Amino acid sequence: MPRCLIVQPIHAAGLELLEKAGITPVPAPAYDAEAIVAAMPGMEAVITRDAGLRGPAIGASAVLRVIGVHGVGTDPVDIAEASRLGVCVVNTPGANVRAVAEQTLALALALAKQVPAADAAARAGDFGFKYRAPLRELAGATFGIVGFGHIGQATAALARAFGMKVAGFSRSQPDEAFARAGVERMATLDALLRVADVVSLHLPSTPATRGVIGARELSLMKPGAFLLNTSRGALIDEEVLVEALAARRIGGAGLDVFALEPLPAGSRLVALDNVVLSPHVAGSAVEALERTARLVAEQVVDVFAGRRPAHLVNPETWPPGPRA
Repeated sequence: MPRCLIVQPIHAAGLELLEKAGITPVPAPAYDAEAIVAAMPGMEAVITRDAGLRGPAIGASAVLRVIGVHGVGTDPVDIAEASRLGVCVVNTPGANVRAVAEQTLALALALAKQVPAADAAARAGDFGFKYRAPLRELAGATFGIVGFGHIGQATAALARAFGMKVAGFSRSQPDEAFARAGVERMATLDALLRVADVVSLHLPSTPATRGVIGARELSLMKPGAFLLNTSRGALIDEEVLVEALAARRIGGAGLDVFALEPLPAGSRLVALDNVVLSPHVAGSAVEALERTARLVAEQVVDVFAGRRPAHLVNPETWPPGPRA
């Protein structure tokens, strides 16, 4: 029976689909690069989440046929090496759209309503907190979306439901996508940063987008504006953001992703009181995890059955040939 390395845990529904197709799921002993490389020999398939799969691991199995990415972001996978070796890479766009959009709005609400601080105050019996806390309403504020793919569009719909004005910026989406969503299209990122009360990032991590929010971009934001990131930590120059937050040059940040994950011991973000943090859980709603696990497992099964998978990231590998 072919074996599939499960680098990080996935929903049982995905494992069941693999087993029914005669594919044996094998949990990785650990998520670090060395452990993954050591577990790879003899594996014909891999399913990975944000741990990804780098070149040495891909090359460690001479029989590897398919890498399944549990999620949409493929930047942690060495696509070029997989393609060179004729290994299919599949991902799961759309499966966690609603979950990520909801987490994005949750971070905005947590900042506006100071939920973490209010929770701590209530637990400490500090009911005078309500006289000191500068709580804010989101209705009427401008919600700025950077990147207008499926998640950006779903987030726009939720922001509008809260009575927010929504503006967006994208280099790739057509005008019609903004018109359908009732979102004002901004001509430049700078223009969006200047008007938004909340700036939400919905971009993949690519050479063109890494560090898209740096010192200059933060200086353009309103002094009380919030910055949200549920996409990839590399989009923000984190050290510059820490300085801006510490100096209160912006109102706050809601971050689900970071430059290094887990957050290193002593991270300055942890000490800031105008930041709400979550440990890369935006796509981890139970419903989204089941959809994502099913979709990635179905595509792994498709490859073994000789069917072209629905979301093939490197189409040059289809139809499969002998390993390069």
